[in-house]
Amino acid sequence: MASVCKEVLCRNAVPEDVEPLYQMISGYAERGIMLPRSREVLMRQLDTFIVAEVDGEVVGCGSLCKLGADLVEVRSLGISEGHKGMGIGSKLVDGLIEEAKRQHIPKIMALTYEVSFFIKNGFEVVNKEIFPEKVWTDCIHCSKQHACDEIAVLKVLS
Repeated sequence: MASVCKEVLCRNAVPEDVEPLYQMISGYAERGIMLPRSREVLMRQLDTFIVAEVDGEVVGCGSLCKLGADLVEVRSLGISEGHKGMGIGSKLVDGLIEEAKRQHIPKIMALTYEVSFFIKNGFEVVNKEIFPEKVWTDCIHCSKQHACDEIAVLKVLS
C-alpha cells in the first residue's frame, strides 16, 4: 500500500488559527492530557504559537512559554487525529527549539505523557522539582497538583 507524502508547513500562528487551535486543544483537554485554553487566552498568546498545516488545514500546534531568563516550556503540543505518526510533532518541536535559540534561551522543557516522543527528539527525563518556575506559574492552579503524573523532560540547547 503506497502512502501519499503530503507537504507539512510549519508557520507562526495568525488570528485565523484561533478556532482550529481552540478545537484541537479542547479535544486534548477533555481527555485530561492538556490544560484547556480559552479563545481569549489563545488570542492573547497567539505570538507564542506555531502551527503545522497540511493542504491549508491546521493539523498541529505547539507553543513556547517563557519561564525564566534561561528556560522555556513546550506547551499545547498536539496533532489532530489522522495526522499522527507523520513526523508533524517533531517538525513542530524543531520549530519551537529554533525559536528558543533565536531568543537565546538555553533550556527547553516539557511536562508530558509522551516521554518516548521527547526522548526521540533529544530531550532527557529529569526531576520536575528542578523547575520551580513551572511549579509556581502553572502547577499551583492545576487539579493534579498533588498527584501529578506527567513526566518532566529537558533539552539543553547548544
